[in-house]
Amino acid sequence: MAGTVGVSNGPETSLNGEPAPKRLREIREATLGTSGEPRNRVTVVLGAQWGDEGKGKVVDLLAMDADIVCRCQGGNNAGHTVVVDSVEYNFHLLPSGIINKNAVSFIGNGVVIHLPGLFEEADKNMKRGKGLEGWEERLRISDRAHIVFNFHQAADGAQEQQRQEQAGKNLGTTKKGIGPAYSSKAARTGLRICDLLADFGEFEKKFRVLAGQYQSMYSSLNIDVDTELEQLKMYAERVRPLVTDGVYFMYTALQGPPKKILVEGANAALLDIDFGTYPFVTSSNCTVGGVCTGLGIPPRNVGKVYGVVKAYTTRVGVGAFPTEQVNEIGDLLQKRGSEFGVTTGRRRRCGWLDLVLVKYAHMVNGFSALALTKLDILDVLKEIKVGVAYKIGDQKIEYFPANMDVLNKVTVDYVTLPGWETNTENVRSFEDLPKNAQDYVHFIEHFLSVPVKWIGVGKSRESMIKLF
Repeated sequence: MAGTVGVSNGPETSLNGEPAPKRLREIREATLGTSGEPRNRVTVVLGAQWGDEGKGKVVDLLAMDADIVCRCQGGNNAGHTVVVDSVEYNFHLLPSGIINKNAVSFIGNGVVIHLPGLFEEADKNMKRGKGLEGWEERLRISDRAHIVFNFHQAADGAQEQQRQEQAGKNLGTTKKGIGPAYSSKAARTGLRICDLLADFGEFEKKFRVLAGQYQSMYSSLNIDVDTELEQLKMYAERVRPLVTDGVYFMYTALQGPPKKILVEGANAALLDIDFGTYPFVTSSNCTVGGVCTGLGIPPRNVGKVYGVVKAYTTRVGVGAFPTEQVNEIGDLLQKRGSEFGVTTGRRRRCGWLDLVLVKYAHMVNGFSALALTKLDILDVLKEIKVGVAYKIGDQKIEYFPANMDVLNKVTVDYVTLPGWETNTENVRSFEDLPKNAQDYVHFIEHFLSVPVKWIGVGKSRESMIKLF
């Protein structure tokens, strides 16, 4: 029988008539290479605390020679700052790699996109410097990404107000509509970029139903459906040239010629919807699993996973914070580190480095190496404390508590290390750091059994010390 595999009384043949073993070898080598490993792997950069660790700077460093830079989850609730040639760029939806004019930036299906916010962000950064010139030519957006609507943002604010009135405290969201948009996605009532770009009449019907659902849930919302639809029709044409089938885009990138592919995580491990300090978390998976689901790639294509750790700990908004310093130390860290949220401008709470927390993040993500940022903020301290264990009463616990009532009750065991009381901002090699600063880095590596690959001692791209 022609065209079959495994014809009797002869060699096995493939559908195109070639001997099957030869054809299978060609397929294997095309996809895996001669070594049997995937041809291309993605390098992943993730936050290892509660966000604001300086991921943008690490991504910027790696993106300088990347071919593709991807965002896989979150929305414009994320905030990444990149300083290039003394120009400070603030990114929320755009991947930080958009500054690299030789790379394609990709927003994956796991991201929720507020279209007005996307273009406003690009316009604002265009005014800051020349780094974004031609950005639309090098941005691709997955057609499966869900859309954040204006009423999602309004509902986010209404929900926070309800929480405050009913429980006396809110979650401290950015009010960017991220939670409500992911709620619509999970409820299967959300609308995607592909819906917007298909039959607009069908899109309009579904949009009106969804808007009506939110209006019925929150009577205080003032939803101007017709105005938002007109706005969306305009954005549909502007975004259309940027949209692609995200699964096919990533597949061809991974299976094609060798490429450097970088994935930029938004938010951080302790804000992950499953593994973070729930309910004071974001609404997406900011740990390594979100890379596969947010881009549509197989786990075998995940390569190095770099965790970004601030040399101390910060947190925006409410929620448990075992090593927080509500004292002059916290004030000093906040002031020296200019600790204000990129997205909201809110003052960040500050405290000592919590290695119990970072170790937990490593358990979930399996970091290949770490980037330790903002070491220079500790330059003026005579001594530095590091959290190394949690206790409940007199009992040391070996795990990171899931329940926030329990986490709020833990006490922290600290190790006190000598400070270096020396300015490190102009240091460009590990060997030139003060010995006590080197010891601080070695202590972190030893405790976590993870090497530190980069150390940040300032804002600029040049201030990242590479160890190996």
